[in-house]
Amino acid sequence: MKKTQLKNSLLLLLTATIWGVAFVAQSVGMDHVGPFTFNAVRSIIGGIVLIPCIFFLDHRKSAQKEELLSPQQQAEQTGALILGGVCCGILLALASSFQQMGIQYTTVGRAGFITACYIVIVPILGHFFLRKKCGATIWIAVALALAGLYLLCITDGFSVGKGDLLVMVCSLLFSLHILVIDYFSPKVDGVKMSCIQFFVCGFLCAIPAVFTEHIVLADIFAAWAPILYAGVMSCGVAYTLQIIGQKDMNPTVASLILSLESCISVLAGWILLNQKLSARELSGCVLMFAAIILAQLPSGKKA
Repeated sequence: MKKTQLKNSLLLLLTATIWGVAFVAQSVGMDHVGPFTFNAVRSIIGGIVLIPCIFFLDHRKSAQKEELLSPQQQAEQTGALILGGVCCGILLALASSFQQMGIQYTTVGRAGFITACYIVIVPILGHFFLRKKCGATIWIAVALALAGLYLLCITDGFSVGKGDLLVMVCSLLFSLHILVIDYFSPKVDGVKMSCIQFFVCGFLCAIPAVFTEHIVLADIFAAWAPILYAGVMSCGVAYTLQIIGQKDMNPTVASLILSLESCISVLAGWILLNQKLSARELSGCVLMFAAIILAQLPSGKKA
């Protein structure tokens, strides 16, 4: 059992690393194509990559001879799958577009930490809209996150950078995306829903790309490396690794490991792009990472 947990922990750490480095790919991709074009192509690639995973998982299920559903249950499940995939795809398209536009105007490390605020925002939204009570640790985490955001984003003139503001909107949208996944995931196959959401996201991002960006096939080929990394590794491989890694793992521990994505984005931006943070910005990162960890720790008697 311990070997399995160690293996799963390493898989989740690899997932966090892939997602952290993906911020660099997204930043580099902007040198060649617009944000909507980048997201459209990477999402479609991510959906294509998941198709073999679906066939593999379906084959395993049939080999295990799981209990067959009635035609009515199958229809209900299919309806929920399509609805969930479309809803997730819409939110993913909005969130990833704001993130991609924001990365043009801010550093990779800052974008990674601001995006990670969804871990703090999700329980707050759940508290006010889903009647899921927040413990004292959540509110302390909120205070730490706000202090961290102040140090990371607010300049001496009390203004917020355009890129930071766009990524803040992205973090809020990702929070809604997580809540929608939380609602649909117990009812449907997670990998199939993710595949649908990637194709929906790709289609929705392609619409503004056609009307607002000058799409040149040569530019897309010039950005092949970051697009393939974001599509294959970040969307397809990392999502599959997350599903495998979270099996038989404590969800709190899994979330803590995955939240290292924000730290890895800073390291990746520094090593690969030479993007350095000031002492003030690093202090903000430390406070925000503390808030991320605190927001995921269990509270009360269950702890």
